[in-house]
Amino acid sequence: MTLAEAPLVLMLIGLTAYAVLGGADFGAAFWQLGGRSRARRDHAYEAMGPVWEANHVWLVFVLTVCWTAYPEAFASIFSTLTIPLFVAGLGIVLRGTAYAVHAGTAREIERRSVDAVFSLSSILTPFALGAAIGGIASGRVPVGNAEGDLLTSWVNPTSFAVGVVAVVTGAYLAAVYLAGDAARAGRDDLVAAFRMRALAAGAVAGATALTGLVVVSLDAERLRDGLFGPPALLAVIGSGVAGLGTLELVRRRRFEAARYLASAAVAAIVVGWALAQRPELLPGLTVEEAAAGRPTLLATVVGVALGALVVVPSLVLLFGLVLRGRFDREAARTGMERRSIAATSRPRPLLGAALLALAVGLPLTVLPAGGPVQAVGVVALLAFVALGSVALGSAAARADAG
Repeated sequence: MTLAEAPLVLMLIGLTAYAVLGGADFGAAFWQLGGRSRARRDHAYEAMGPVWEANHVWLVFVLTVCWTAYPEAFASIFSTLTIPLFVAGLGIVLRGTAYAVHAGTAREIERRSVDAVFSLSSILTPFALGAAIGGIASGRVPVGNAEGDLLTSWVNPTSFAVGVVAVVTGAYLAAVYLAGDAARAGRDDLVAAFRMRALAAGAVAGATALTGLVVVSLDAERLRDGLFGPPALLAVIGSGVAGLGTLELVRRRRFEAARYLASAAVAAIVVGWALAQRPELLPGLTVEEAAAGRPTLLATVVGVALGALVVVPSLVLLFGLVLRGRFDREAARTGMERRSIAATSRPRPLLGAALLALAVGLPLTVLPAGGPVQAVGVVALLAFVALGSVALGSAAARADAG
C-alpha cells in the first residue's frame, strides 16, 4: 500500500461503517411506513435515539477525507452528481427534523404525518446515495468540473439497481437489529414481529442483490469484469454466504450473532465494489493520479489517526452501552446489572503497544520518499489507531462501570 492509497483505505472503512450503521438507522424508519402498531413505532424510535446522529459521523468523515486527499475526484463527483447528492442531503435534514419533532412537540394526532415524512426521507436518502454510487461505479462520472450529464449520470439501470439494494439492505439490517433489541428487552411480541420481517427482508435483499448483479452485467462492462474476477468475487460470495447464515441464525432466534453476520454481509458488498473498481477512482483517473501532494496526504493520515483517538473510543463506548441495554426503558425499570465491555480487557498493555506503533509509524511515514518502508509506516500508524482506540474505549467503559 502506498501513501496515495492510505486515505482511500480510510474512506473505505468509513463508507463500510456508514453502510452498516447508517443503513440500519435508515432501515428502522422503513418499518414505520404505514405502520399502525404504536409499540413497533416506539421501539424503532427508541432503538435509534442514542445513535442516529453519531452514525452520520462516518459520512462526514468520508466526504472530508475525499475532499482533502483526492480533490480532483471530489470536484468531479459532486459537480456531476449534484442532483442525487442534494436529494440525499435534503432527506437527511427532513429526517432529523421529523425525528426531533416526533420526540419533542408532536401531538399523537400529528404523529402519523411526522412518521410518514420520517419514513419517506429515510427511504429517499439511501436510494439517492446508492444512485450516486451506481453512477460512479458504472463509469458515468468523467473527470472534470460538471463534465458528466446531470441526469443520466444517476438515472440509469446500475444507479437504480444500487439505490434499491441500499434501501432493501438497510431494511434487512434494521429488522435484524430491532429483533435483537426486542429480545434483550424481553419484548416477545416485538421479537416475533421483527423476526418475521428480518426473514422476509433477508430473502428480498438476496433476490435484489442477485438482480443487481444481472443489471450490472448488462449495463456496466468494466464493473462486471471486476466483480466476477478475483479478489472482488470472493467478497461477493462472502456476502451471499453471510446473508444465508444470518437468515439461519434469525430462524433460530440467535439475534446477537445474526446482528454481526448481517453487518458482515453488507460490508462485503462495499468491499467488493471497491475491489472491482480498483485501481481507478474515475474513468481514466487512477488513485495515484488523483491523490493530492505528499504533505497533504501525510497531514490527512496523521490527522485521522489523532482524531480517531477521541472519536473511536467515544463511539465504542456509545455502542457498547446500547448493546448492553443501558438505554432500554425496561432495563431501567427492572434494575438490570451494569456490565462492562472492558471487564476482561487489559488496557495498559494495549496502550503500550499503541504508543510503540506510533513511535515506529510516524518517522517511517514522514521521512522516506516512498516504497516499502513508508508502507510499513502507514500500517504502523493504522495499528496505532486500532490499538489505541480499543485501549481508550476499554478504559472509558471501565470508568463508566465504576
